Amino acid sequence: MAETLNPFAPDALDARIHDPALAQAVEAALRRADDERWVERLHDRDGTLWSSDPAVLEKIANRLGWLDAPRDFGEQVPALEAFGESIRGAGFTAALVAGMGGSSLAPDVLADAFRDIADWLAVRVLDSTDPAAVAAAWDGLDPLSTLVIVATKSGTTTESLAFQADAWARVHAALRGAGERRESPADLMIAITDPGRSLEAIPHHDSLREVFLNPEDVGGRYSALTYVGLVPASLLGIDLDAFLASALAMLARTHATDAAANPGAALGILLGVLGRAGRDKLTLVADPAVARFGAWLEQLIAESTGKHGVGIVPIAGEPLGNAAAYGPDRVFVRLTLDGAPPPAPAPDGTTADDLLDALAAAGHPVVRIGLADPIDLAAEFVRWEVATAIAGVILEINPFDEPNVTESKENTKRVLAELERTGSFPAPVVLAQGDGLVLVGDATLRATAGDGTVAGELRRHIARADPNAYLALQAFVAPTPARAEAMDGMRGLLRDATGHPTTSGFGPRFLHSTGQLHKGGAPIGWFLQLTADHPVDVEIPGRPFSFGQLVDAQALGDFEALEAHHLPVLRVHLGADVDAGLAALEGALREALA
Repeated sequence: MAETLNPFAPDALDARIHDPALAQAVEAALRRADDERWVERLHDRDGTLWSSDPAVLEKIANRLGWLDAPRDFGEQVPALEAFGESIRGAGFTAALVAGMGGSSLAPDVLADAFRDIADWLAVRVLDSTDPAAVAAAWDGLDPLSTLVIVATKSGTTTESLAFQADAWARVHAALRGAGERRESPADLMIAITDPGRSLEAIPHHDSLREVFLNPEDVGGRYSALTYVGLVPASLLGIDLDAFLASALAMLARTHATDAAANPGAALGILLGVLGRAGRDKLTLVADPAVARFGAWLEQLIAESTGKHGVGIVPIAGEPLGNAAAYGPDRVFVRLTLDGAPPPAPAPDGTTADDLLDALAAAGHPVVRIGLADPIDLAAEFVRWEVATAIAGVILEINPFDEPNVTESKENTKRVLAELERTGSFPAPVVLAQGDGLVLVGDATLRATAGDGTVAGELRRHIARADPNAYLALQAFVAPTPARAEAMDGMRGLLRDATGHPTTSGFGPRFLHSTGQLHKGGAPIGWFLQLTADHPVDVEIPGRPFSFGQLVDAQALGDFEALEAHHLPVLRVHLGADVDAGLAALEGALREALA
């Protein structure tokens, strides 16, 4: 076996590199970081780390408040804990976070990792506009004992305000049905947003039970340790003193001026150098107890680095395979929690740690990060935020903007306006249909004739993947564990047959996370979009469209955005029975890959 090289201080990062050339490149970058004082400049809020353009520097200066969050919000712990106690004391038993992207992903991590704390609220996250998902979010909840958290940095997020309108109507009906004398559902609703115009854009903002105003200089994907994460944490019963102490301890360690001894800078330099060298698929292998961290990390990495034709592609939740299934574009991070069960083994019985050992022996870079307690997730939020900022220096991008994220949004608005004008969506050009599936292709597929079969068109689409591609499954359907498992099965099929890394996401959630990378990163993505009928739709009060129409418009808008970037995209419409459609699609993929 080749010599294992670790260019970092042992207590900073356990990173094993076998390729001497890669190790030398990392060591050169560490020296450069020290010579150019990257760590000091980051903590001094020196935007020239990333740009010399005065206009860009001004924008960067308004996005570095996350460096202060662990300390500043530590001062808010007594008020936050008092708030959590008051909500519990008022008889609330659940909370529903109505948000997207940076406003929902950190709460989702915490709600899963700390779901077993007794006698506190159950916290759910609603970040899907599929009508079945909206309905499912309320299943088993009493609207009169559920606190609705409207989370939107801008105050104008389409999905968050649609969720609020729906929740307002549900609570209003429950109040009247119970003969409650409270005048408004506002008593059961709070908001987390920015001050000024953001707050003013939220309906009923002046009558809500509570409003939490975040610092304006914290971007959404860097907001885990602000009110975005801490308000839900207070309702879950998390020890906020211990949680923020973990974050502060990591923040102190990221002040180490020797980059090799700095746990955040060392990781960022490693990822940046490896990304530049072609190992741009960051593959997270996490214990199930902390697996939701992967979705948060997807947004942080993808939206921060995926722009101007470069980017690191986060691969989270991919099922395990054998070592031969992974190509030379990978770097692996193993995230463990002491005492927690490991991920499910590969079909051949290989465990996660056996696989990582085999991958390391085969020459793949492997990073190992261990958490002693879920409280340490706070430290990992800090570590990865610092790492992402430092990786941006090597990638020569601004990690705090998202220049392509509005493309699908603007397309969605246009599609909805056309729907309101004409009463229908444009009729698609069908490439093939069968077994309840209907396939719609992009302009390139439409311009040439296939064999007209579902398997044949899938085969034709698979052949278009770039040699360095990642394969993305994008499901604009209501998420369920069974559907996630079905998509994982298809990910394993595609990876093992093609050697390409795979990602999956439920829309529109991923539009607020990996969507920026898809359009702005290296043009190597390959996309399989999944849509479905809505046998039971849900109206959005005050809107000229329903949730079903909104999610369909978002799917169409993203399809058009990918097509405009000349990226290969194929839509598979699953029909009214989503689960049957997924099973049929898996069968067609098996035939196409045979």
